[in-house]
Amino acid sequence: MQIGVVMGGVSTEKEISQLTGKYIIDSLDKHKYEVLPIPINTKYELIDRVKCLEFAFIALHGTFGEDGKIQAILDSMDVPYSGSGVLSSALCMDKNMCKKIISSDNIATPKWIMIRRGEKIDLDKIKEIGLPLIVKPNNGGSSIGVALIHNMDELKDSIEEALKYDEEVMIEEFIKGEEITCCMLDGQLLPILSIKTNKEIFDYSSKYDDGGAEETPINLPEKLYKKVEEACKKSWNSFKLSVYARIDIIIREEEIYVLEINTLPGMTKNSLFPKSAEAHGLSFSELLDKIIESSLKKGNS
Repeated sequence: MQIGVVMGGVSTEKEISQLTGKYIIDSLDKHKYEVLPIPINTKYELIDRVKCLEFAFIALHGTFGEDGKIQAILDSMDVPYSGSGVLSSALCMDKNMCKKIISSDNIATPKWIMIRRGEKIDLDKIKEIGLPLIVKPNNGGSSIGVALIHNMDELKDSIEEALKYDEEVMIEEFIKGEEITCCMLDGQLLPILSIKTNKEIFDYSSKYDDGGAEETPINLPEKLYKKVEEACKKSWNSFKLSVYARIDIIIREEEIYVLEINTLPGMTKNSLFPKSAEAHGLSFSELLDKIIESSLKKGNS
């Protein structure tokens, strides 16, 4: 089978996408697949380069990767691809919409408000949430443009920085607790990873630098595990996710808070999903096989 690994792209996460693409290319079983790197630098390059593919493995992150746009193009060309479809991708990419749906399922998520470019900042509403606060672009990932602020004097500059990456900014309650990530494969929860870093938040360098964070499988108490599993399965079903996804959660005093859902989790050598799969007994090559098989079986139309 001919597999095209679509990488690069147009978002601020292009560098991570290139690392993800390279790791996927290196790890795909060359006895099973004819592997073609498909680096793209503009949206318009995609159509000519993928129209004859048997399968597109999407190694893109951020805009025109996780937001449903590339999925829509591939659907229109009848090219099967990895991961969730258009609707799921678009909803999870929009952090505001994602949290609204999570909340509607009675799953706890940190309190938040939104600010649009040019909109007056409502300090009273922000103060109701209380310090410290997380400021981040509504559409984006890899912690790019994200800041943790401890006093209101930092707020304006943090919002202006986040607006460099998006038209909307989320102001979110900071919940101090144990951060975990939950990798889902075909709707089943893989081993949960605990994330420990010497920084206050799991930022860009913590995610991608060697030794940036300690990410290890964790055995939660049964009652707490059931809460996490229920929240993950509810999220999987509500967003109509397929194939694979990663759900980030904070635990504080036996309560869980879902932060966000990643429909195209990072697949670099330091990424969380391969580590969770390895703890489940799957090599990275085997994980890629399962993603391809599941994507072909379920379809994305």
